[in-house]
Amino acid sequence: MSEQKLLEVEHLSVSFDTPQGELKAVRDVSFSLCEGEVLAIVGESGSGKSVLCKSIMKLLNADARITGGSIRVDGVDITGYRQRDMERLRGKLFSMVFQDPMTSLNPTMSIGDQIAEAVRVHAPKRSRAEVRNRVFELMDLVGIEEPEKRYDLYPYNFSGGMRQRSVLAIVLASNPRMLFADEPTTALDVTIQAQILDLLRDIQKKLNTATILVSHDLGVVARVADRIAVMYAGKIVEIGTTDEIFYEPRHPYTWGLMRSLPSNAREDEPLYTIPGMPPVLINPPKGDAFACRNEYALAIDYEEEPPMFQLSPTHFAATWLLDPRAPRIEFPLGGRNHG
Repeated sequence: MSEQKLLEVEHLSVSFDTPQGELKAVRDVSFSLCEGEVLAIVGESGSGKSVLCKSIMKLLNADARITGGSIRVDGVDITGYRQRDMERLRGKLFSMVFQDPMTSLNPTMSIGDQIAEAVRVHAPKRSRAEVRNRVFELMDLVGIEEPEKRYDLYPYNFSGGMRQRSVLAIVLASNPRMLFADEPTTALDVTIQAQILDLLRDIQKKLNTATILVSHDLGVVARVADRIAVMYAGKIVEIGTTDEIFYEPRHPYTWGLMRSLPSNAREDEPLYTIPGMPPVLINPPKGDAFACRNEYALAIDYEEEPPMFQLSPTHFAATWLLDPRAPRIEFPLGGRNHG
């Protein structure tokens, strides 16, 4: 993995205008993505993961707007780019894989023709034979066996996993440097999920594609991510390497996500669930947004938002438990919050 930063997001805030008022979906988010790196963004539904990715690609609805911060790619600030400018970047610079492959595929066109269409958009001067050969290469890359026989099949002939592989082939037709995968395994069964995740990792290694993988499941991303960012109520509350997040988690919300994994369930006890519900972000709560669900909350959590505390060159967490004055708390699955 290169240390060259491909994407730099600094203090990004995104809001939606609703009849009830301004909904602050992304709040002061900062992170970077290096070439060839896989960054997973995890959190409950509604935490702002998908909105964050779509705001970078400018795929949000008309009622959404960036209210602060900056987005830089290769050092170039694209925050103010209009749709015409973004159209030149989408595909060649970055592409996105969505949750349900059936919503991304045209049921009236063969799989081969849909991949070929994507190839021609980005390489219009290629001959028909060159395009067809490129389609076979892409189908082989994503694990669609016997591409010559399957070129003329339609989406309804394919299983969910094969459809997602087809979508990946379309996305990769333009050789993007950055790939956004928005919960690409949610609609698939567990066995196929593992196959698609392994495929994403293989593609990243072969093509050195930087990848942002969005998921609500920490267990899903463990096998592919280099780093993990944990989002809650529109903010990144903890970020670190995969090992740091799994073996030295420091934010109580991350603890809750870890305890919710079936692999961490204790015998003869019900599976742990984080109490309460995420806050409505039309009027975000004062202080730490997680305080009302946090069994370790301190008085200051209800008054003042915690800063990002640095634990290592790569590990940061926003919780008052990391303040030197805070009491020492044992992580329920082992380890400590500080010291």
